[in-house]
Amino acid sequence: MIPPVVRVARLAVVSSGAKAGERAIPEETPVAIVHNGSTYAVMMATPSDLEDLGYGFSLTEGVIGDLADVESIETLEFEEGVEIRLWLNQERAGEQVARRRQIAGPTGCGLCGVESLELAVKPARAVGEGRSFTAADISRAVASLPPAQLLNHETRAVHAAAFWEPEAGLVAVREDVGRHNALDKLVGHLVRQGRAAASGIVLLTSRVSIEMVQKTAMLGAQVLVAVSAPTALAVRTAEAAGITLVAIARDDGFEVFTHPHRIVLGGAEQERIAHVG
Repeated sequence: MIPPVVRVARLAVVSSGAKAGERAIPEETPVAIVHNGSTYAVMMATPSDLEDLGYGFSLTEGVIGDLADVESIETLEFEEGVEIRLWLNQERAGEQVARRRQIAGPTGCGLCGVESLELAVKPARAVGEGRSFTAADISRAVASLPPAQLLNHETRAVHAAAFWEPEAGLVAVREDVGRHNALDKLVGHLVRQGRAAASGIVLLTSRVSIEMVQKTAMLGAQVLVAVSAPTALAVRTAEAAGITLVAIARDDGFEVFTHPHRIVLGGAEQERIAHVG
């Protein structure tokens, strides 16, 4: 298998002089998602957890509705890159040709090949009510992520998406040079494990764009927490989908942009945040 991390020679230049050495950097390789022999998308991705990527991408794109729609999956390496081949059942195979995405995009591009403006800004799937989380839960979840970012510890160059539950802590972490890929890998893993998205929080190390909200909604998670800021369109999309969007999450606090009723303040007092707007 292609290693997700490689070591390359580099010359470090500092005020005291220059020194030759090595640095670990993440690999990125073309990865094609192929459904029943037809290429649906090509993206640049870190070559790890690729079956999770295949399932997760197919789910968040709406090509499949659940695992039962996939009869088999295989990952094949070629000199040019990797193909993730999914064979869908007859019903899904007949539906998935409605929209083709056959162009190679940049790293983790979320909208490459979209054929109309309407598809680019399509409404996210509405989520259920789910559960509430305390401010302490949010802080614990955010604090648990950096130690688990193993690829980023080596390279300082990849994004992470994770899932956290109050009872279990950090359940899963997936990393990739592309933020969309990291989230798709997480989605694929959770679905394959049968983990209920309503039980926890989706964590992101990246900014929150509309595609990240759309993918979270397809997973069915009600709470999305990111260390960076959201775009305005992401906020509007999360509001419409019923997702609680928390961002700019740091050691000393966070900001809630939509549906703050799921975030409980005051611990024992169970004081709820007043609705924004």
